[in-house]
Amino acid sequence: MRLFSYLAVAFFWLLHWLPLPVLAFLGQGLGELLHLLARQRRHVVDVNLRLCFPELDAAARRRLARAHFRALGRSLLERGLLWWASAERLKGIVRFEGLEHLRTLVEAGTPVMMLSPHFLGLDMGGARIAMEFDSVSVYARQKNPVFDRLLYHGRSRFGDQLLLSRQDGVRGTVKAMKAGRPFYYLPDLDYGRKETIFVPFFGVPAATITGVSRLSRLARAAVVPCVTRQLPGGRGYVVELGVPLPDFPTEDAEADTLRINQWIESVVRTMPEQYYWVHRRFKTRPPGEKRPY
Repeated sequence: MRLFSYLAVAFFWLLHWLPLPVLAFLGQGLGELLHLLARQRRHVVDVNLRLCFPELDAAARRRLARAHFRALGRSLLERGLLWWASAERLKGIVRFEGLEHLRTLVEAGTPVMMLSPHFLGLDMGGARIAMEFDSVSVYARQKNPVFDRLLYHGRSRFGDQLLLSRQDGVRGTVKAMKAGRPFYYLPDLDYGRKETIFVPFFGVPAATITGVSRLSRLARAAVVPCVTRQLPGGRGYVVELGVPLPDFPTEDAEADTLRINQWIESVVRTMPEQYYWVHRRFKTRPPGEKRPY
């Protein structure tokens, strides 16, 4: 198993030397292969799209699923760039829109939470932000030790990044934000019933953590929308940073969480193929309701 992992790493290292358009083309081909062979994940994607886009007919959902796997394949093959490409090359691949919104807040000493949903360019955006700011983020250890080291290296190779585990609790995160580290926060996975509430996502009750509301209130942090888009034709990525959410947080964590889900949904509709549909977003169900997968 470990030999296979090292061979895969060598494959990624060789690929990262390729021009980005060539790498993107190969990644799309890998995505087509995954769509054909990864039956279990294809089923998850199909269920998610059926639940979230009931207005689409079966043929339209199949086209969207294939587009998603092509984008997913790209994100997988281009990951080697995060591990070995120079800072100069990555700066040419990933550009910013709205960086001034984040920089103004950080320079003013305002605690900041970057609201970063699970789009496929997520890690590219995180690496690019790390070149500009010493940030804090949550790191989940991987079962494969070879890839765990690589993923950790990719998250920490630029600047002075603070990587916390979910087990570290909220104290370290709040302390880091108050000390001037913007928090790269991913709010939209299904973590089970613990510390979650059911709020609609595309009209479907979804187990959702209330961390955006809770942590921003504790740190008195501005919440800045942060979305990374994968551009077509191997033209790289763009990190879009918005103005802080107005009147956020409130005293109503459920209303805040619904607002975040509605915002994520609005962005997903602008690039539906790039959301992380291979995740079983609706696996945790309200009592008495069957899992859809």
